Amino acid sequence: MMSKKYTLLLVVLFSVTFFNWGIIGHRSVGHVAQEYLNKKAAKALDKLLDGESLAEASTWMDEIRSDSTYDYAQDWHWVTIPTGKTYEETDKNPNGDVIATIQRLTSEIKAGGMTKTQEVEAVKMLIHLVGDIHQPLHVGTGEDRGGNSVKIKWFWQNSNLHRVWDSEMIESQKYSYTELANILDEPSKDQVKAWQSASVIDWANESIALRDRVYDIPEDENLKYEYQYKHWEVVELRLQQAGIRLAGLLNELYG
Repeated sequence: MMSKKYTLLLVVLFSVTFFNWGIIGHRSVGHVAQEYLNKKAAKALDKLLDGESLAEASTWMDEIRSDSTYDYAQDWHWVTIPTGKTYEETDKNPNGDVIATIQRLTSEIKAGGMTKTQEVEAVKMLIHLVGDIHQPLHVGTGEDRGGNSVKIKWFWQNSNLHRVWDSEMIESQKYSYTELANILDEPSKDQVKAWQSASVIDWANESIALRDRVYDIPEDENLKYEYQYKHWEVVELRLQQAGIRLAGLLNELYG
C-alpha cells in the first residue's frame, strides 16, 4: 500500500497544469490514426462516436478537466519512471497512471459489457492517452513535474520545458493539425508492423530514451531556432508513432 504522504508527493511533483501535446498535436495523432484504420474498425468507431472523427475525439480528455466529476482521471495522463528504473520497479500511483490506464481500458473494452456511454468515454480516453505516452515528458523522472518546473524561455518569452514540448514547438510551425499530420513521413509496411507490435511499456521506454535529448538545453535557457531544429524530428516521429499505434490498437479492438 502506498502511503498518503507518498501520494501527496506525487501530486506535488507532477501537478496537472499542462495540456498534453496541445490541441494540434493530439488532433494530428487522431488524424494519422484515422488513415490507418481498417474498414471494419472505421465503420464501428464511426457508429460508436456518432460520426465524430478520432481527431475531434482526441481532446475530450483535456476538455473534461473543468468537470470535477472526472477528477479521478487527472493522474492518468502521465507516469513517473525515474532514470535507471523500469516501470515494474517503481512505486505505483494508487490513482493510476498512463500505462496502467491504457492497459486497463483495452482489457475492459475487449471484455465487453459496457454501456455505450462507458465505451465511448473509454475509447476517447485511449485516443488521448496513446498520444500522451508518446510525449517524452509524460514519462517523467519524478523530479520536476514532467518538465513543468524547468523554467526556460521560448524565443525570449517565459515558458517551461513541458509547455515547449506539448505545444510551443508545434504551434511555432503554424500548421493546422491536418497539415501537420500530412507532412509526416509515410513509413513502410514493415515499419508500421514493427511499431504496432511494440507494447505499451515499450512506448514508455522510448520516451525515457528521448529524455536526455529533451533536457539538452543551452546555458542561457533561451530555446530558439537551434533547439527547434535539433528536436523537431523527434516531435514528428512521436506524433506519427502515436497515430499508427493508436490505429493498431483500435483495429485490434474493433477491426
